[in-house]
Amino acid sequence: MNITAIYPGTFDPITNGHLDLVARASKLYDRVIVAIAENRGKEPLFSVQERVALVKAVTVDYFNVEVIGFNNLLVDCARERGANVILRGLRAVSDFEYEFQLAGMNRRLSPQLETVFLTPAEQYEFISSSMIREIAKLHGDVSSFVPEIVEQRLTEKYAEE
Repeated sequence: MNITAIYPGTFDPITNGHLDLVARASKLYDRVIVAIAENRGKEPLFSVQERVALVKAVTVDYFNVEVIGFNNLLVDCARERGANVILRGLRAVSDFEYEFQLAGMNRRLSPQLETVFLTPAEQYEFISSSMIREIAKLHGDVSSFVPEIVEQRLTEKYAEE
């Protein structure tokens, strides 16, 4: 059975926690699509093009991982790409209620798509992109939370301000 998982998010920026889930998903599924949401409701630090480039750079070693940007409904993007599974990460119990509601809505919109939850390795449970941005903005050390190229781009981005 050929199973394609789609892993959506804003990835602003991608963290080692996100990469942990990508690495594990790449072993579970035939194909993994990291789908980077444009997210018009927020003001991301990086443009969708920058986020796609960063994620491509840090996932280059995974032969079955594809990186795309999208700005439509996730279920429509999944259908267009032939995905069977929506992959979502759960860091803490506090994530569960929102993710449960989202999974229910996605199931209602597209019953053939299954949502699967993965938890990150323990050392990544507390990492969030918003925390990383805040630490980087205040010139803190984020090297243990993000890949080196992401750390460099964060430093450059906040030097521009």
